[in-house]
Amino acid sequence: MAAIGGNTAGPGDAVVDVDMNHDRGFALVEMRLTEEASNAMALDGILFEGVPLKIRRPPGYNPSEAAALGPSMPSRCLNLAAVGLTPGSAEGLKGPDRICVSGLPKYLTEAQVRELLESFGPLRGFDLVKDWGTGDSMGHAYCVYQNSSVTDIACASLNGMRLHDNTLTVGRAKQRASQHQPEVETILLGLMAEQQAQLQQVMFGLVPTPTKVVCLLQVLTADELKHDKDYEEIMEHMRLEACRYGNLVKVVIPRPDSSGQLVAGVGKVS
Repeated sequence: MAAIGGNTAGPGDAVVDVDMNHDRGFALVEMRLTEEASNAMALDGILFEGVPLKIRRPPGYNPSEAAALGPSMPSRCLNLAAVGLTPGSAEGLKGPDRICVSGLPKYLTEAQVRELLESFGPLRGFDLVKDWGTGDSMGHAYCVYQNSSVTDIACASLNGMRLHDNTLTVGRAKQRASQHQPEVETILLGLMAEQQAQLQQVMFGLVPTPTKVVCLLQVLTADELKHDKDYEEIMEHMRLEACRYGNLVKVVIPRPDSSGQLVAGVGKVS
């Protein structure tokens, strides 16, 4: 609050009391002034230990009655950039299509990260998380695409991508990065390797060694591969989908051995 200029009552802590519910992961925060409580609403979406906070009015809040007590909206003069926020960024980063990108090289500028993400389409919201004290990148960002249909394609293409010495971890912010729709996975069969190579070349001028092999990560679970009939159906389905993108030489799908023990590569399709 002090960093953004939201403490309108002068020096001291704007927070009077906090009632924390650890089990449910929320807190009721009492501010010393109505105006400062309204300014605190501008912190919606701020990152705390890597997690974006949702800041809302309490149950039973009556806007009409509150308007008589003081400003009900945050001041337009707040310096949100001081805590890594931009006006409207929280609104643009809401919803189930919010993507979390971790493992970014910290030397990348905001413009470079945006360029990487916008390879899949224009963004509705974007936030590169920065250290409050230094303003340096913390190595992760959040974004939402204007066209939600590219969300899973962007996640799968970027997840596991190597940027110099870093490996990106990318997925929907409320899901594991591996949770993609099955039909999207088949589309990625011909897209992912080519897309990653192009992105690396755009960002760093890297020219990766050409390869004829496409590897899909975390496509299947061990349970799906246990039974011979299911395994053959999956194998045939992958063959048919792969043939749509060119001449297929071979499909390899590792599966657990007869004793049920996992072997290397289970979950991948090459």
